[in-house]
Amino acid sequence: MKPIEGQARLSPHNTGKKRPMAIEHNAGNERISLEEYFTLLEKDPEHGYEYLDGRIYMMTGGTPDHSIIGSNMNGILRDHLRDSRCIVYNSDVYLQLSERYRVCPDVTVSCDPRDRGVQDVIRYPSLVVEVLSPTTEARDRGQKSLQYRACPSIQEYLLISSEFLLVEVFRREKHGFWTLCTLGPNDIIELNSLGISFTFAEIYQNTSITESPLL
Repeated sequence: MKPIEGQARLSPHNTGKKRPMAIEHNAGNERISLEEYFTLLEKDPEHGYEYLDGRIYMMTGGTPDHSIIGSNMNGILRDHLRDSRCIVYNSDVYLQLSERYRVCPDVTVSCDPRDRGVQDVIRYPSLVVEVLSPTTEARDRGQKSLQYRACPSIQEYLLISSEFLLVEVFRREKHGFWTLCTLGPNDIIELNSLGISFTFAEIYQNTSITESPLL
């Protein structure tokens, strides 16, 4: 999903039938408290909102290619992990990184039994996947990337471009160091934390993307 940045206020829309409420965004983007954030979620369950250190971002639909990549990744991981103890989640599920950060990655994998059967958020992911777009890339590479690396359970996370044929795999190594592997069309994606691998082409199958910045 693609987020729209801003502080939100709910505006009732009386049409005689139930429909998602309209969201008005404050250009000032003031911070809100965690309690205000939870109140927003209760009043507007039709939308997803990321909470990043007091600022909220409403999740909206992305481009077709963005959607296809997310769906491809979800299917790839689900097929490889079908007989394992790991669960694959899409962007409808909240990931709680800390009291100040609650996000909706495009794909999340948790192999931790503490996440099984939860009704609100997951907290112990092994893998996170973000599909980049022009409006989210700076945040995914910056603020959220730092929080993913600070989460003890996350062993790898992927940034996948929705404009170019480009996949970046960030991997936690010994002593807390992180490495980056930048991959292109002829490469194999290896996820050591899950013990699986698949081709680069599977990620971009059925998309309209043809250009690679690595060529």
